[in-house]
Amino acid sequence: MTTADTLLAASVHQHEALLFFTLLQLAVIVIAGRVGGTIARRFGQASVVGEILAGIVLGPSLFGLLAPQVFDLVFRSASPEPLQILSSLGLVLLMFQIGLEFDFSQLAARVNRTVVIRVASMCLILPFSIGLAFGYMAAPALSPDANRLHSALFVATAFSITALPVLGRIMLELDMTRTRIGVIAISAAAINDVIGWLMLALITALTAASFNAGNYGLHVTLVVAFILVCVFLLRPLLKKAVRYSNPTGGQISGNLIGGLLALIFVASMTTYQLGIFAIFGGFMMGVILFDERELVSAWRERIGGFVTVFFLPIFFTYTGLRTSIGGLDTLEAWGWCVLTVALATVGKFGGAYLIARASRLNHAEASILGYMMNTRGLMELVVINVGYDLGMISQQMFTILVIMAVVSTVITTPALRRYLPRAGIPVPAHLQRGFSRRGA
Repeated sequence: MTTADTLLAASVHQHEALLFFTLLQLAVIVIAGRVGGTIARRFGQASVVGEILAGIVLGPSLFGLLAPQVFDLVFRSASPEPLQILSSLGLVLLMFQIGLEFDFSQLAARVNRTVVIRVASMCLILPFSIGLAFGYMAAPALSPDANRLHSALFVATAFSITALPVLGRIMLELDMTRTRIGVIAISAAAINDVIGWLMLALITALTAASFNAGNYGLHVTLVVAFILVCVFLLRPLLKKAVRYSNPTGGQISGNLIGGLLALIFVASMTTYQLGIFAIFGGFMMGVILFDERELVSAWRERIGGFVTVFFLPIFFTYTGLRTSIGGLDTLEAWGWCVLTVALATVGKFGGAYLIARASRLNHAEASILGYMMNTRGLMELVVINVGYDLGMISQQMFTILVIMAVVSTVITTPALRRYLPRAGIPVPAHLQRGFSRRGA
C-alpha cells in the first residue's frame, strides 16, 4: 500500500469515527430532549423547559459527575464542531418558524406600537443599568482575570437580553401567538434582542481593541436598511412566489421548501455579516410571511416538528456540556448566584411591569408582559457562550448566568398559567394544572 493509500484510509477511518460519535451524541440528545420535554409537560411546564434542563443534566453537572467514563466516551471522543453547527442551523430554522407564527397585524393599532416601544426601551435601559453596576462591583470576585469594565458591560448586556426563541416556543404551546399581548411581547423582545446583539457586537469590538465609531455606525445603518429591504422589497416578491406555489391543506411543494431554505440561509448569512447574529435573518424571513396562513400551516405540518424535536435540544446540550454547577462550591458563590438572579429579575420583570401599567394595561396584562420579557433561556445561553469564549466572564460567572437563564425560564409558564385567565386568555388543557397526564 502506498503512502497516499495509507493517508486516504486513515482519513476515511477518522471521518467514520467522527460520524459514529456524532450519531451517538445525537441519539442520546434526542432521547433526553423528549424525556425532559415530556416530564416538564407533566409538571405543567412548557416542554422547552425540560429540554433546557435535560441539556444541563447531560453535562458535567450530573452525567459527567455520576458516570465520568461514559460521559467522556459519548461527548469527549470527538470534536464538538458537528454539534455546534447543527445547533446553530436549528436556531436559524426555529427563528423562521417563530416569525411565521405571530400575527404582526396587531401592530397596526397605534396603541399597541406605543406599548411595544415603551416596553422594549424600559426592558433595555433598566436591566442594562442594573447589570452594569452589578457587573462592575462583582467582577473582581467572579471574573478576576477579565477586564473589569468589559466584564461589567457584558453582564449588563446579558441582563438586557430576552430569549426570543424560547419565548416564542412557550407562546406557541400556550396558543398565544395571535393574541394582542403575545404580539406586543414578541415584538418588544425582538427589538430588545436586535439592540442587545448590536451592544454585544460593540462590546466584542471593544474587547478586541478594534472599535471604530464610523464602522459601528455603518453596521447599525445597514441593519436598518436590511429590515426595510425585507419589508418593502422582499416581502411583496415572496408573497407572490408563495401564492404561485399555492401551499394548501398542509402540503407544500419541494421547490417552495428549497427556495425558502435558501432564502433563510442567505438572510442569516447577511445578518451575521451585519454583526447581529445569523438567527435574526431567519426571524425576519418568517416575519415578512406571517400572514400567509396556508404556508404557516404547511410549514408546521411538514417541517416544524422536526426542527423542534431534533435541532433545538442539540443547542441546550451543547451549553449544558459547558456548565458545571459543581463549580459553585461555597456559600459565597451561591450567594452571588442568588443576587444575580434577583437583580436580573428586578430589571426585566420590574421594568416591563411598571411601563405596562403606565401604558394603561391592567395588573394581569402587565404581569404577563413582565414574566415573558424576563424569559431569558435560549438567547441568554447564546450570549453567555460568546462572553465565555471571549474571556469576558469566568467559568463560575458562566455557570451563574446559566442558572439565571434557567430560573427565569422555569418560572414563566407557571406564572402565565396563573395570569392568562385573568387577562381573558384561555390556557390549553394540558397546561392548566400543575401535573398533566398528556405527553409532549
